[in-house]
Amino acid sequence: MTAFAGARLVPVGGEGPEDVLVDLAGRVLTGLADGRIVRIEPGTGAVETVGRVPGRPLGLELLGPEELLVCASDAGLLSVSLSSGRVRTLVDRFEGRPLGAVNNAAVGDDGTVWFTDSSTRFPIPRWRDDLLQRTRSGRLLRRDPDGAVVEVLGGLEFANGVALAADGSFVAVAETGARRVRRLWLSGPRRGSSDVLAEDLWGYPDNIARGSDGLIWVALASPRVPALDAVLRPPPALRALVRRLPERLQPAPVPTVGVVALDGTGRVVSERTGTLEGFAMLTGVREAGGTLWFGSLTGGCVGSIAAAGQSTGDAP
Repeated sequence: MTAFAGARLVPVGGEGPEDVLVDLAGRVLTGLADGRIVRIEPGTGAVETVGRVPGRPLGLELLGPEELLVCASDAGLLSVSLSSGRVRTLVDRFEGRPLGAVNNAAVGDDGTVWFTDSSTRFPIPRWRDDLLQRTRSGRLLRRDPDGAVVEVLGGLEFANGVALAADGSFVAVAETGARRVRRLWLSGPRRGSSDVLAEDLWGYPDNIARGSDGLIWVALASPRVPALDAVLRPPPALRALVRRLPERLQPAPVPTVGVVALDGTGRVVSERTGTLEGFAMLTGVREAGGTLWFGSLTGGCVGSIAAAGQSTGDAP
């Protein structure tokens, strides 16, 4: 039996609810490929459009009860009013260059925003190219409450999900290409230094988020692809040849998906692995009040399941 047996699927009226967020009233927010931000009433499944953004909405966070932070890929870091739908651009350039791969974010209590720019070489739709070329050009950026933006970590292998520790001592960032989660210390004797929170994950980490349980939940889009490991070993020129192959001939994910929950030491304390109908990739996860919500870059539904009593399923 798959560890996702009994999951509820809720159609979103569009394609690609890449990330999921639960608001203070228990409603689910997600962004779709056509730029819409929709809000879902879990009890009825009713879907309401609350705004539309330029670019491709990916990671979502609350900036306040009525303000939504949207990572809109090549449009940058945006703010959307949940009452009026008005869109403001917070950051769309860094050091004079447009941001082309804004992916995920976390918001501190003081309004500081930590967000990823996955690659300076390739836009988000060309994520395969970045993984095959292993550009290591991803970065974690910080936007201070006064609007100043600085790079705090660079050289990341497709920087992706971001989450703050429950005690604010560190910020975690997923490196999809390296199958690990890095940590930047924000307080204590190691402040300003970075290390690895979790490594050698069985799958490729995508969005991450701190749950109401204090754990850092990691969406694993698909299991490790041995063929991808093989093509990463040759010199860059040969990897570039692989990149020119038709997509059907390139290393590709398989439909096994999963999530893991990490404690503050990086220990996996909960895990689900298996297949989930309609989820060829599982790219977003959010725990809220004992329920897990899932999003997918390629599907047409969000999913939910009780977080308690979890099974590891059939580990790949």
